[in-house]
Amino acid sequence: MAESWELSCHKDGCSTIENGPYAGKSLADYLREFPDAAGIRGQEFPAFPILFKLIDAKDNLSIQVHPDDAYAMRVEGEYGKTEMWVVLDCQPGSKLVYGFKEPVTKEIFQAHIEQNTLMDLVNEVEVHKGDVFFIASGTLHAIGKGIVIAEIQQSSNTTYRVYDYGRKDANGNPRALHIEKALDVTNLEPYHPQKNHDPVRQEGGAKVETLADCRYFHTDRIHLSGETRRTVDEESFEGIFCAEGTAVLCAEGTAVLCAEGTAVLCADETALTLQKGDTVFLPAGMGTYTLRGEAMCLSMHV
Repeated sequence: MAESWELSCHKDGCSTIENGPYAGKSLADYLREFPDAAGIRGQEFPAFPILFKLIDAKDNLSIQVHPDDAYAMRVEGEYGKTEMWVVLDCQPGSKLVYGFKEPVTKEIFQAHIEQNTLMDLVNEVEVHKGDVFFIASGTLHAIGKGIVIAEIQQSSNTTYRVYDYGRKDANGNPRALHIEKALDVTNLEPYHPQKNHDPVRQEGGAKVETLADCRYFHTDRIHLSGETRRTVDEESFEGIFCAEGTAVLCAEGTAVLCAEGTAVLCADETALTLQKGDTVFLPAGMGTYTLRGEAMCLSMHV
């Protein structure tokens, strides 16, 4: 499957609760019934603020750009999109597109789109498993073939495609491009290498590193080897994705929700066994939980 939305309340694809008393209810309906589960910061947004997805690129994906909130709200009626990628796996030599090699004008950008020479301008980056890329709205980008990524983003489905390698749709027509809108929102400055994440810190039996911290989301990578205790306070929900290995998540007297088809309840009904690919939602104010096992997990909150 090319793309899977793992934690979402977006109208184009909403998660369904798998376990417990709310099994079968959509996450959006659950949060409408229990808005405090999104947390204080989560409720500051007009809608659930995060969308977490997995993408498996068998071929080069289109070169695209996303607008910021102001433009997207005015033109599309939804959030803009700032996002981040964590490379879960890739074939040797795989590359992605990340911004421009050098400054360009809007006229140069448009001319290269129209002449099908956009690849002459873009910055291509070879990737390796574990690499992290923060992609602010307005950044030209594309995932290359052979790359599997985890993407944490604003809850938005607005994408402006500017180049698609000449591919055609099911009817044999060129796939739609969104050149005028892309020209409005693209940052024309060159790519500048950035520090992706903070040094690793020890939290019990886990090594934890912050991968991103912006106004829309905070993401940690947890290298679990043993047991660690963490807390979900009233400020924000937490989403956890198991990227590798197996982990057992035990909540102290509070049931844990998970997206459809993702996790299995243990006998005590306050623990979940997480396998590679599983995603769970922890309601704000849930309190302390323990995570134990041998695994690599991504944690996300507002």
